[in-house]
Amino acid sequence: MAGNKSYTIVEYFGGDDGYRCGYCKNEKGNFSHGMWSHTMTVQDYQDLIDRGWRRSGKYVYKPIMNKTCCPQYTIRCHAVKFQPSKSHKKILKKMSKFISKGELPTGQDDGEPMDSVCEEAGPREPSKVSHAEVKCPVVTDIQKEVAECPAITGVQKEVADAVPTGSEMPRNDPVSVPDGRTTATPPKPGMGADPSRPPCRKAKDLRKERRIQKEQMRQHADGVSSIVSPTPSTPTQTNQPKNLEDFINESLPDNSSHCLEVRLVPVSFEDPQFTASYEQSVALYTRYQMAIHGDDPSECSESEFRRFLCDSPLEAEYSPDGPEVGYGSFHQQYWLDGRIVAVGVIDILPTCVSSVYLYYHPEFASMSLGSYSALREIAFTRHLQKQSPKLSYYYLGFYIHSCPKMRYKGQYRPSDLLCPETYVWVPIERCLPQLENSRYARFNQDPDAGDARALKDVGRALVLYRRAVMPYAAYSRKRKSSSDETEVQQYAGLVGQDCAERILLYRA
Repeated sequence: MAGNKSYTIVEYFGGDDGYRCGYCKNEKGNFSHGMWSHTMTVQDYQDLIDRGWRRSGKYVYKPIMNKTCCPQYTIRCHAVKFQPSKSHKKILKKMSKFISKGELPTGQDDGEPMDSVCEEAGPREPSKVSHAEVKCPVVTDIQKEVAECPAITGVQKEVADAVPTGSEMPRNDPVSVPDGRTTATPPKPGMGADPSRPPCRKAKDLRKERRIQKEQMRQHADGVSSIVSPTPSTPTQTNQPKNLEDFINESLPDNSSHCLEVRLVPVSFEDPQFTASYEQSVALYTRYQMAIHGDDPSECSESEFRRFLCDSPLEAEYSPDGPEVGYGSFHQQYWLDGRIVAVGVIDILPTCVSSVYLYYHPEFASMSLGSYSALREIAFTRHLQKQSPKLSYYYLGFYIHSCPKMRYKGQYRPSDLLCPETYVWVPIERCLPQLENSRYARFNQDPDAGDARALKDVGRALVLYRRAVMPYAAYSRKRKSSSDETEVQQYAGLVGQDCAERILLYRA
């Protein structure tokens, strides 16, 4: 990133122990690698999620795909190419009808999962985490051993700025985004039963054509030269289906029953919008977790909310070729008539918007808010892509084919799944037949293909040891009796050679 002087600092914890699966409820069937991130750049996190990692607060984990009971495949949607399906249009119209007429559907929408857009987070903060121990006020210059590994470049004295004091989150300039309004509208009288459907629009235009033709025939019969155009618009314009923005940005009637605003707020206690709405967000989160997920009050306390949805390792960053709001972690708040009814937690990264979690008021469970917020986030991604062309994907977290209620993520097309062995993206249509036969599958059909960013030399992996940055080759010489080579090699292999040469692995 342009002007970036920060570095990622992590502690790796391995993945030997199984824990309870939130999908099939297997008590010891869920296996994953994990690491605690003290601080992380958005580019490093982008590279990590493109290798199957995902964060829950500051804890970053990667399912062991060929071992875990419910394999979790990273899924991304091509936001720019996305076209809403019939069911998506139904959800958008349902929200429009509620806002304009105040009609709240009863019951849960068929096919709408009770889960949020992104599944429940992975394992809670492991007891092995020693994040309070990293209290390096100053990191010394890189040791002279680095010179012995000339390929190690780019690590400068500014690494001291990346080391947190205790477990404090790094702070940057707050970002405030103007409010956005939901402006869908119900069909107007005289425009057909459903003007959003191309067949109805086409029938209307055909009627216009017939009227024009009759007028032309009448004028010819009267001896008048016809100058009337055959159609008011080209067939391409007439038959072009509405896109996502058309459904969202239609204007509401003046006498609408409700007003919905969507506000983007950076996750920062230095931001006035974030702090002003914090207590209301906590109360909403607690109510959601207890009603929708059946949590005990102790499991959804203010401290748990902060750890899970506010403590982010990502540092706010800005780039000349990036979006105006910058990169980092944000809350997208849905305000209905002056109160928050839903919050979508998202990360804005160099090439994508990554959905983290969604919580909402249980009173609106029938509004399909999981799918509605995903559609709004796809539209938001398309908006950011106009400012930063490479930011063109929307990540929905993990796709779990073995869990039927999580398959809805595959309905946002076109979309890809990440191959768990070669880390290349494969269209979901090619992946589904394999997943019908086996829970775990390698999607890359080239038998000779491998991991292009595989670990080549563990000695080049960077280590933060006693406030000094050094390649692992130098670290191992300093600790000749060290027995952690296997662990470091496993970590470096999981993050890939590129990340291993950028991320600082903390060693006590």
